[in-house]
Amino acid sequence: MKRAVLILGVLTLFVSVSCKEKATSKIKTDNVAVAAERDEAAKQVPVMSFEKAEHDFGTIEQGTPQETVFKFTNTGDGPLIITDATSSCGCTVPEYPKNTPVAPGATGELLVKFNGSGQNQVTKTITVKANTAKGSEILRIKAFVNPKGAAPLGPTAGK
Repeated sequence: MKRAVLILGVLTLFVSVSCKEKATSKIKTDNVAVAAERDEAAKQVPVMSFEKAEHDFGTIEQGTPQETVFKFTNTGDGPLIITDATSSCGCTVPEYPKNTPVAPGATGELLVKFNGSGQNQVTKTITVKANTAKGSEILRIKAFVNPKGAAPLGPTAGK
């Protein structure tokens, strides 16, 4: 019993002596300034706002190339950088400002080319990856594709 009390007393003495150094004396002011700057920059998040998120080409003949432009504005606080834009199919090709910062308040364009393949109602998606809080945006194109040489069909036929 005496031994246990003696060991407990020595451990208490050791802990109280080893903790005398103040933690605040170990902080480097240079590191605090760098951390504050980094935290402030992290608050400046870009926001990608599109004029439209979907485009309808209407009724087209199969194999007829189509193009549309999706215009966007950086409505956030930090520079917007598009890192990738991919489509759900090889028949749709997005072109975008690759790794080019778009300043807050500035606008940009994403060109989407569709080769007119498929038949009947066709819908394709374009995923735009950027340094926004969401990380990606989804755009859509659609068309009613008539086979070559066929009588016009679809929602705009006979109009």
